[in-house]
Amino acid sequence: MKWTDSEDIGIALAEKFQGVDPLTLRFTDLRDRVVTLDGFDDDPRASNEAKLEAIQMAWYEEFKN
Repeated sequence: MKWTDSEDIGIALAEKFQGVDPLTLRFTDLRDRVVTLDGFDDDPRASNEAKLEAIQMAWYEEFKN
């Protein structure tokens, strides 16, 4: 997965961190969780606010369901 795979990352985060409301996390914490995912193989420094926000919203969609 790459930073631009926000939907796939959101699903993976929802599965790995069940019960965690992604809206309660700072972007630095979100970034740290993303880089721990199995299958994530992008440069950890290549994240930015827009990418993290897209991931957060994708995770939030999974969290709500």
